[in-house]
Amino acid sequence: MFAPGVAPAAYPPALSVYPAPSPDGLLGTLVDRVQLVPFNAVATAIFFVAILHTFLAARVSRLAHRVQHRHDERQRAEGRPTRPSVAAELLHFVGEVEVVFGLWALVLGIAIAVRYGWSTVVHYLDGTVNYTEPLFVVVIMALAATRPIVTFAETSLARIARLGRGTPGAWWATILTVGPLLGSFITEPAAMTICALLLARQFYDLQPSTRLKYATLGLLFVNVSIGGTLTQFAAPPVLMVARPWNWDLAYMATQFGWRAALATVGSTAVYYLLFRREFRALARRPPVPDDDRSTDGVDAGPEVGTQPVPGWVTLVHVLFMAWTVVNSHHPALFLGGFLFFLGFARATVPFQSPIDLKPPLLVGFFLAGLVIHGGLQAWWIAPVLASLSTSALFFGAIALTAFNDNALVTYLATLVPGLSEGMKYAVVAGAVTGGGLTVIANAPNPAGQALLGRYFGDAILPLGLLLGAVVPTAIAVLTFFFL
Repeated sequence: MFAPGVAPAAYPPALSVYPAPSPDGLLGTLVDRVQLVPFNAVATAIFFVAILHTFLAARVSRLAHRVQHRHDERQRAEGRPTRPSVAAELLHFVGEVEVVFGLWALVLGIAIAVRYGWSTVVHYLDGTVNYTEPLFVVVIMALAATRPIVTFAETSLARIARLGRGTPGAWWATILTVGPLLGSFITEPAAMTICALLLARQFYDLQPSTRLKYATLGLLFVNVSIGGTLTQFAAPPVLMVARPWNWDLAYMATQFGWRAALATVGSTAVYYLLFRREFRALARRPPVPDDDRSTDGVDAGPEVGTQPVPGWVTLVHVLFMAWTVVNSHHPALFLGGFLFFLGFARATVPFQSPIDLKPPLLVGFFLAGLVIHGGLQAWWIAPVLASLSTSALFFGAIALTAFNDNALVTYLATLVPGLSEGMKYAVVAGAVTGGGLTVIANAPNPAGQALLGRYFGDAILPLGLLLGAVVPTAIAVLTFFFL
């Protein structure tokens, strides 16, 4: 705790502390800010090393498998039972994408403590960083992955899929169009969770080609990112600007909603046409036995419900989700509601599947680490945004989003004075358009990765995701920028 009368060091400084933009342009402005606060360069360097780590996570996981394999061979050669290698387990941990930003947040905290003292670390982590979004994602993921919600969503989407005779292609198209657009009402993290679980059951379990797997993942991420823009409360990057810029439901529907729907349907149709032969081949495969299908996002256990879910249980689950969404800005309320939900789930265990909190907690840890790092990047992102024209701002927001949570990009835009209405639209449209390019580009993406990662071997390759998202991102550019 701080000594009486002693305030923590003012890091990070407010943007108002920095001098006016340099006459030497953007580079001069950034140099001036580093000279004024040299630690800015350290914090940003650690952030970019963390980003590089996410790109290398798959290689680290493969190395962990090789280390374990060599350890097992040595154990067998010595006539001893095989046991997990400590080195391999550590490498597995370091190779988990969800823990990357948390690990480097530890490095960042040590660096801040060395430079400014422990009181500044406490002040920043406990008094400055807002963890509401990570906490909300943990709760909404856990709720959306429950058996009653997944069963309800699957039954509802099955009626649409039956219009296409319930083939794998029909399921695929239904999930990737209807699901993301529903995110405008149930929030993007909930939509991502439900879509990922249903894609696992209805599509990925059929073992499509690697190319189609990555195309589907990229399409899912892009569609969820833009699909939440029909309203002003469901997409994190829109939520950041809706109140400061007075964007209401009518504005979102007329400026973003129809473009988002057009891009979502258009991208899905294009990918369906590109992979139509493989979809026909998947339709000819024998159906996956129920025992081999993915469960509701959790491992099977002795308490897995076998009885049909009554309507009243589903209704209560929906009400818990509604409570969480309505109170998404109030952690005390939605966390309290979640505790009541856990009691209800226990009381209705015959209709439930085991609640596995590991994926939601890992995703929450990922997002918390990202928020910690992102809060120290305003010193360079804000002047970059302020220096761009409307067109450059749109494409610049796409580029920045690939390396930052898009909600951070739009939040920083609200701090830039004098933005015209056209520039405001451009930065938000660019941020949601680029939300599928990387795992860190949009808050719900780590949820999709956590639920679908097992279908991609050691890890989801960043380049594979990028290539899978290029086509739907280009279509979103056409709709949001040229129409």
